[in-house]
Amino acid sequence: MKIAEIHTPKGVMRIKFYEEDAPNTVANFVKLAESGFYNGLAFHRVIPNFVIQGGCPFSKDMKDPRVGTGGPGYKIDCELTGGNQYHDRGVLSMAHAGRNTGGSQFFICHGRQNTQHLDRQHTCFGKVYEGLEVIDEIRAGDKIDKIVIVEE
Repeated sequence: MKIAEIHTPKGVMRIKFYEEDAPNTVANFVKLAESGFYNGLAFHRVIPNFVIQGGCPFSKDMKDPRVGTGGPGYKIDCELTGGNQYHDRGVLSMAHAGRNTGGSQFFICHGRQNTQHLDRQHTCFGKVYEGLEVIDEIRAGDKIDKIVIVEE
């Protein structure tokens, strides 16, 4: 089983993937992480009691007016029919600008209370199982040092 380690200055979040529910989304994230795509990008959108969001290539420079609009240069389809398609604390989900427009931007949920409306609208593809406290420490502009994919 593959897991992701998201390394930040605030700590490391370890994530188990939902490979059965969202195999294409997981494969896309793994490919981008292993290529170094996420290294040095920022969590550009942080909304307390909602989500922390990262993965925009323009976020290397938070003063870039395009921050929040970038992707990998292609789009992937949503995978919304699996059993784990509900947003809860620590859930890793694909951000998009409309159905089937995701690519590299992802978000991690602070909790269930304000994220229920995202269920089966955004692809849930993993969950933080270690380092949950890091989610609460992240602020807009905090960097992703690197994302490491490991076999367990």
